[in-house]
Amino acid sequence: MDNLERAAGELRKGNFILVYDGEEREGEADLIFHAGFATPEKIERLRRDAGGLICLALGKREAESIGLEFYTDILRKTGHGAMVCKKTAYGDEPAFSISVNHKKVYTGITDKDRALTIREMATVAGADGTEKLFLENFYSPGHVFLLIGRGLKNRRGHTELALELAERAGMPGTMVLCEMLGSGKALSKKDARVYAERHGFVFVEGVEIYEAGNR
Repeated sequence: MDNLERAAGELRKGNFILVYDGEEREGEADLIFHAGFATPEKIERLRRDAGGLICLALGKREAESIGLEFYTDILRKTGHGAMVCKKTAYGDEPAFSISVNHKKVYTGITDKDRALTIREMATVAGADGTEKLFLENFYSPGHVFLLIGRGLKNRRGHTELALELAERAGMPGTMVLCEMLGSGKALSKKDARVYAERHGFVFVEGVEIYEAGNR
């Protein structure tokens, strides 16, 4: 079976996959799953095995359905445009939006709380999502960092790669991702692949996704 089809199949089952962006970008592997399957156990695995920032990536349609904006645009509107990161060290515009908690959480940081926030975001940003529902059920700042995809033609980050795989799987554009860290730096590609093999997770490289999108 094609590697991307295997990855799509795993996402549909609610399983983890690993996505490595490439040496020309961050040179990082992210541990990824679909937000509709968020559980406390999955969040615990992200922070124990991955260790990076746990984020929820939303597709353009999902973000627009709830009135979500890029954080850089919010800064410009508040008169703090001088602080805006126009491009990262590897040439991309940031994908970050705001951070949120669901109103039913306690502190928001526990595995249980973050899983709840993520699952509810997946629902509210879905087919029936509205800005009213979003504003009624979430507050900011919170402990789940939201990202907005810019599309693979504009940006080739983990946000866009994960969302492309969600689309390939026929699933809504709501994906959870977390960078895999090693000792003082990102986990190497080799070690990330070993981790994937040890746990039976599909390992996908960014170039596979780009090339499939250009066929």
